[in-house]
This record gives sequence, structure tokens and C-alpha cells, in this order.
Amino acid sequence: MNTVVAFIIIFGALVFFHELGHFIFAKRAGILCREFAIGFGPKIFSQKRGETTYTIRLLPLGGYVRMAGEDPEMVDIKAGHRIGLILDKNEEVTKIIINNKEKYPNARIVNVEAADLEHDLFIKGYAEDDIDEKLLVFPIKKDALIVENGTASQIAPYDRQFASKTLGQRTMAIIAGPMMNFILAFVVFVLIALIQGIPSDQPKLGKLIDDGQAIQAGLKEGDTIISIDGDSVTSWNEVVSIIQKSPGEDLELNLLREGKEMTVDVTPKATETEDGKTIGLIGVYSPMEKSPLKAVQYGATETYTWTKEILGAVGKLVTGQFSIDALSGPVGIYKSTDTVAQSGIYYLMKWAGILSINLGIMNLLPFPALDGGRLLFFAIEAVRGKPIDRHKEGMVHFVGFALLMLLMIVVTWNDIQRFFLR
Repeated sequence: MNTVVAFIIIFGALVFFHELGHFIFAKRAGILCREFAIGFGPKIFSQKRGETTYTIRLLPLGGYVRMAGEDPEMVDIKAGHRIGLILDKNEEVTKIIINNKEKYPNARIVNVEAADLEHDLFIKGYAEDDIDEKLLVFPIKKDALIVENGTASQIAPYDRQFASKTLGQRTMAIIAGPMMNFILAFVVFVLIALIQGIPSDQPKLGKLIDDGQAIQAGLKEGDTIISIDGDSVTSWNEVVSIIQKSPGEDLELNLLREGKEMTVDVTPKATETEDGKTIGLIGVYSPMEKSPLKAVQYGATETYTWTKEILGAVGKLVTGQFSIDALSGPVGIYKSTDTVAQSGIYYLMKWAGILSINLGIMNLLPFPALDGGRLLFFAIEAVRGKPIDRHKEGMVHFVGFALLMLLMIVVTWNDIQRFFLR
């Protein structure tokens, strides 16, 4: 159960902050965001605040921000339609009733002759309560609602749609998602350094393992090693190197404790590594130090290091050095989360940071349906000087999404075989 909770929190946070990046910059550009969703499939939670409906959906495998203009607008009012209009005191349309008009006794029933809900914002037609039977023009408010089957949706004038924005604004709205994942990873790494501390190279003992050779010999956390067998040491790396090279050998440690110099004998335990080598261990962790400045440096270094590592792995996958069997999906991530969770909260936090970087990089790949695919179309638009036909681009993204779903199925099946059927 702890693993399930950890997985949901980590995956949910990664998706939330990714979509939050899209949402913030879309709103800054003036784009109408209809829905902010975590997950896919049926809704299990929904609440509308302002213009946006915030939802949590059943399948926690991603999320999305539904921006006006990315999909065809919901209702296209044409000549011959019979609709109901609710007007304000200025005779401007605040609601357009498509059906079930009898439920709105204050609505004016209009037979439409012409309508424009994107640019000029008007409905032209004949009102059934107008005895003069004149052709009337009803101006529409920019935030008017369309009500169909009892569900109200805000209209999206063209200046509130995604396509109306400048290339720079659209680019920022898309790239902000992956960018937020890198920022989240950086923040997580900084928090780890602030709370836990960061490894120090001072020749000082960190935490001791309960049943290790160090605690049995009488060593204590915070002891500063001056010399080992008469050879002076000035760094933690020197201490580790000498101990690892001395499995089963008696070592004399000259150290400083609370201002007093003393000598302690310890025998490193012979331990075999995965590659078959035998090294000495005494059961001591490296010393840790807490510094806000170094925490920021640590966050930047870790973010850069893991970005480089993941990009290298992606490069090997593209060049065929990795097979598709090496990929993991949600099942593989869940199993890895289970393993990491057993090592403690700080390892789990670091795992979340690595996953966040991975999500950011994967979304930047120039593949249709991913953020990187959309950015590629923007680059082509910048070169051409005009956008690619929306229907053609939409078809490319649809095919890309179908291929991604197929890849997800294959990867998930491989994970199931790897972890449960062997």
C-alpha cells in the first residue's frame, strides 16, 4: 500500500507540474483553458473555477490542458437553427440555449439567419415574439455560454483561441510543460540537500551502521580522522580508499573527538562487490554538510548530470544500442518505485527528481503528439512564414498518438512478462 501511495503521489506530482506549466503560460497568453485534467478516461472528480474545469480522471497515466481552438469548437450555429437567447439589460447575449429551451422561460426564441461566434460575435435572426417580424441582430458577450443538454460551455472568440496567438506565445505555452519538469527536479534535489545535507569531502565520520565494524570499535559520528597507520589523511576520499584497500587488516586510526586526540583500532570487514572484487568496509556513511548555497549548486549539478545521463540513454536507443525491451512503462516505474521506497524517503525524492527529468526529456522528443512534435511544427512554421494546415497537423498528431499508445501497450506487456511471468 505504501508503494501504491508513493507511486500515485510521485506520478501525480510530475503530471500536475507538467500541465501546470502549460496552463500558466497559456493563461498568460490569454488563451481560454477549458479543462485542466490529471489522468485520462472517466471523471472521478470535477470542479469548475472561473473559466476552467479542474478534473481528476480514472487512469493516472498522464494529463492535459484543453485549450480553446485546439479541437473544433463544440457547436456550430447555422442558418435555420432554432435557438434560445438569454439577454442582459444591455440586450447582449449571455447564454445560447441549443435544446431543451422550454426549461428557460425567459429565453427569446430565435430562428437563425446568420451567426458568428468567433470574430464579429453576433446572431442574426427572427425572434418569435417580435410581432413586426424584423430581422434582428443580437450582439454576443465575449464570455457568453452555450448550453446544450444542460451543460454550459463558454464560447471562445478567436482572440481567446490557441491559433490566434503569436508563434512565441504558442511556443512558450507548449515548452513550459517540459520546462516545469526540469524546474521541479531542481527543486527536489535542492530540498534533499537542505534537509539531508550533501556529501562532504572532510575526513569526518558520518552516520554509523548499527552492526558495523566502526561502531563495534568505539568510533562515533563526527570523529575527524587525522591519520591511518601513521599516514595523514586530509579528505574523505582518502579515508575510503585506504579502508577499501585493507579488507581484514587491523588499522590504527588517529582521530580528533570533541577537541581531544585519541587512537582507535578497527578491522575493515572483507566484502565482495558485484564485479567480484573484495574490498574493506567498516559501516560508516560519508559526512554530510548543510549549506543553502551548496544546496543550490547540488540541485543544479544533479539536474545537469541526470539530464546528460538520460539524453545519452535516449541516444543509444535511437542508434539501436538499446532494444525496445530495455524500455519501461508504468508497470516498470511502479516496480522501481517499490524498490527505491524501501531505501528511504530521500532515495524516493531523488527517484522523483530523476523521473521528472525523464518526463521532460521524453516530451521534448520531436515525435507527433508529444510537446516536441508540436514544437517541430512551430519551427517549420517559423521557416515557412506561415502555419501548416491545422487539419493536416491534427492528422499527424492523431497518428503519432496512436503509435504512442501501441508502444505503451508493448512496453507494458514487456514489463508484465519481466516482473510477473518469469
